[in-house]
Amino acid sequence: MNEEMIETAKVVMSDTFKFYLRAHNYHWNVEGPNFPQYHELFEKIYTEVFEALDTIAEQIRAMDAYVPGSASRFSELSSLEDEREIPTTHDMLVRLFNDNDRLLANIQIAYDRAEAAGNHGFSNLLADRQAAHKKHRWMLKSTLK
Repeated sequence: MNEEMIETAKVVMSDTFKFYLRAHNYHWNVEGPNFPQYHELFEKIYTEVFEALDTIAEQIRAMDAYVPGSASRFSELSSLEDEREIPTTHDMLVRLFNDNDRLLANIQIAYDRAEAAGNHGFSNLLADRQAAHKKHRWMLKSTLK
């Protein structure tokens, strides 16, 4: 199996997990006058992303590779920064928007590598993830306006 594709798949898995965790963290900790709307937006995002994690992991296992499964390994592989502070609601939206764009870029790289390797099952999953994250991008961008 193509090692470069597998490593990129692990980056997508790690970015996806960290993106999920960030959206869930924001759901728990958002405050302010529009709390119900932001609380619900973050929940929609983290729920959709969480449901994708198992499918991504299964694709990695189907490539005869092991899935990263620890916080330290996710941090090592992910392109997303760790966050220890609770940002303002506006900054939550900005950070999630920026993370979503980084994740989309890595999904594109993984998609291109999967296509080049002829792994169309994985590239189809990645195309679905692109569509989902483009919707998240639209929702976050519209909320920021």
